[in-house]
Amino acid sequence: MAAPASGGRGRARSCETAEQTREWMEAIASFLGRHRPLLEAHVVNFFKDRLWEMVDADWMECLRREPVESLLMLPSGCVQDHWPSSLQEFILTARSLVLPREQKSPQSFLPNSRVASIGTVLAQGMNSKKKHEIEALSGIVDAIARSRGAKTVVDVGSGQGYLAQALSFEYQLAVIAIDASSHHASVTNTRAERIKKHYAAKCVEKQQFKVPRTVTCHVLSSDTLAAVTLDACQDDHGEHITETNNCNQSIPQIEQPNHSIPQLVLAGLHACGDLSVNMLRVFVSCEQVQALVSVGCCYNLLSEDTDTCPGFPISKAAKSSKLVLGKSIRDLACQSAERWRNLTKEMALQNFDIHAFRAAFQMVLEKYFPEVSRLSPSIGRQGKALRRQRLRKVMESHLAMGKADDLSYPNCKEQHMNTDGSLPTEPTAPKGAVECCSNELCTGDTYSTSAVVGSSISRVNVGPSDTNLDECCKFTLFKDFTISGLGRLGCGFVEDVNLLEIWKDVQHFTEFIGPFWCLRAALGPLVETYILLDRLLFLQEQGSAVEASLFPLFDPAMSPRNMALVAWKLTGDPLEPSHDMGMYKRLPSSSVPLSNKC
Repeated sequence: MAAPASGGRGRARSCETAEQTREWMEAIASFLGRHRPLLEAHVVNFFKDRLWEMVDADWMECLRREPVESLLMLPSGCVQDHWPSSLQEFILTARSLVLPREQKSPQSFLPNSRVASIGTVLAQGMNSKKKHEIEALSGIVDAIARSRGAKTVVDVGSGQGYLAQALSFEYQLAVIAIDASSHHASVTNTRAERIKKHYAAKCVEKQQFKVPRTVTCHVLSSDTLAAVTLDACQDDHGEHITETNNCNQSIPQIEQPNHSIPQLVLAGLHACGDLSVNMLRVFVSCEQVQALVSVGCCYNLLSEDTDTCPGFPISKAAKSSKLVLGKSIRDLACQSAERWRNLTKEMALQNFDIHAFRAAFQMVLEKYFPEVSRLSPSIGRQGKALRRQRLRKVMESHLAMGKADDLSYPNCKEQHMNTDGSLPTEPTAPKGAVECCSNELCTGDTYSTSAVVGSSISRVNVGPSDTNLDECCKFTLFKDFTISGLGRLGCGFVEDVNLLEIWKDVQHFTEFIGPFWCLRAALGPLVETYILLDRLLFLQEQGSAVEASLFPLFDPAMSPRNMALVAWKLTGDPLEPSHDMGMYKRLPSSSVPLSNKC
């Protein structure tokens, strides 16, 4: 019987006050500190460093026997009664410290908010995920803007302008769209003009529609972001403004109060890395910015341990705690429990296989290319590409045979059969991989293949085929992965790289990959919670002048980064607009550029 960690261990956590937020963060830091080795472990070193041995042996013995479906529920805090009590305690405690992610209605947060359904013209080019995000976020931004008396919204990291256009045409707000890509600005402008014609044709009465004003700018600091924002706001003609600034140019600073600049709301949908953090600093320092709605992402791109203004940590309490995450742990924060539990068994097994291939590939580098291995090389996202290629082949195969609902792995012979049932003599390598023969492993022959990648040639000895069909399939995929990886790294001519020998050495331990990765993934939402609470606490540390909250705005299964950080300045009644137009205060520079949208 599965037990979800709905209530979790200990008392319920709250972040309504700075003190409560600090206590929550301290509990997370303490828990993460006790499991630091698991947090820092990297799956590429799984076989090389025998990482499964760092986990309690009883845990691994238990989890390796569990069905995949149980493993996929582990990051969501679901445990089984027959699991070791220490394992249950680990999972339930981790889950109890995570921010609740279930989507809530915007009206439960802001009763005066309305969520408009985006029509087909405005939604053109959006997938279902993007449409879901834009509808929910634009409604919240509009409600916040109206409550603060703000008429202008600054969309930071605007991408192709989906949010900006929804706010302009559906909610009639003036919008300035800032992005680092001039191509995105061009797309935004062209698309906005097309949408404007559609809305104008629908109106019975003559109505002036303002399109978003675009600013193309690479910004290296929060004060530059503020200056660019305020500078763009001084032109209130409603026409396109496309400004290209770079970090070497002197950007004018606003040193005196400028009453021609309207009150502003900063908004950002999945603004990458430090960009979300720079928005927070601009909100605090710039009097004209009355409110903030930010949904962050790409925690792995945050700066850390810098001498200037880091992306993490930013609150005083987090800085004093001395908790250092590092890129690998911040990358783990991007894991989504909701996405894990919605995976099919087949897709989960493919994910585990890819992790096994990458870890085994590291053994190849250690043995035959030690100089390359010491450089901690990246071979790109070929694992994701390989999964898509294999899934596409499976789908095409089953569609042809009328088995569209069965997306399990085909057996090794099925993969390599010609349409007439014979084995091919010249198999086709996956796109992005080199030409290599794989059917010889099914027929019992010994085979070497010469693979050409650019000017690099690799001679790979795949060894004799004395494995069964399932093992043959896995080895074939591992070989494809390895030859492609060697090509991407530009490895030259190599004699006698015996892949089969390496695969046989690690094959027995591949069953631990899934349990190990699921245990690490269970810590991911906890790391993200700490990062988000750090940002919330930064705003709470500003005192009673700022009201700030974290709100689960999106469906986490559709949009895993679903937590919106919403803040506004209090100058009297929190629901009454503020008319204090103070001066812009200069902040220290940060070293991270304005990133594009993800």
